[in-house]
Amino acid sequence: MTEPTQPTRPSAETREAEHAEAQAKHESDRAPTPQEEAVADAQEVEPDVAEHEEEMLKRGANQQGEGRLP
Repeated sequence: MTEPTQPTRPSAETREAEHAEAQAKHESDRAPTPQEEAVADAQEVEPDVAEHEEEMLKRGANQQGEGRLP
């Protein structure tokens, strides 16, 4: 039987590195190629998918309680 691992506490150095990474500007590694843009623009959204997205956006905007971000 394997012993459970003990919880660890991150060092101050680890916390600083995580904070710096969280504050860093995140960007894609490259812009889409013209072919990728053409394929994306040619796609059509199914009506039920668009309706579901709209419902989820409204539900998220009106979220109350635990898990809500300020």
